[in-house]
Amino acid sequence: MPQGFSEQERAAMKERAAELKKEAGRGRGGRAAADELDVLAKIAEMEQPDRAMAERVHAIVTGAAPELAPRLWYGQPAYARKGKVVCFFRSGRVDRERYSSFGFTTEAGLDDPGGLWPTAYAVTELTPEGEEALAALVRRAVGADD
Repeated sequence: MPQGFSEQERAAMKERAAELKKEAGRGRGGRAAADELDVLAKIAEMEQPDRAMAERVHAIVTGAAPELAPRLWYGQPAYARKGKVVCFFRSGRVDRERYSSFGFTTEAGLDDPGGLWPTAYAVTELTPEGEEALAALVRRAVGADD
């Protein structure tokens, strides 16, 4: 069994620490715009096809739930409400995984009365049906489908 954190885990933690430091240094006015620019810059750095998927995910999330604020979370795009991340995109290439993923935190209102529900989805492409399913999940996560 490996000891300690992997190189990718250490890099993600360093990235998160830098994000927190940057957030602490920003004033209230302009923080949202600066955070969104950070997210867009991070997406622009991604390799294809992850960049195209992240761009679509960004458009879908911000369209389906405009109340969610884009921000970086562990170095990748995330979307928060009242400062708490609700959902996020993880680049498979950045994470050195075979696919990208879109996930939800415990802040998302996706709880199912049956006691079992998914909290992350593999994303290898976004078809029109996949885009609509993602938009519906995001709306549900923020309570817009109530």
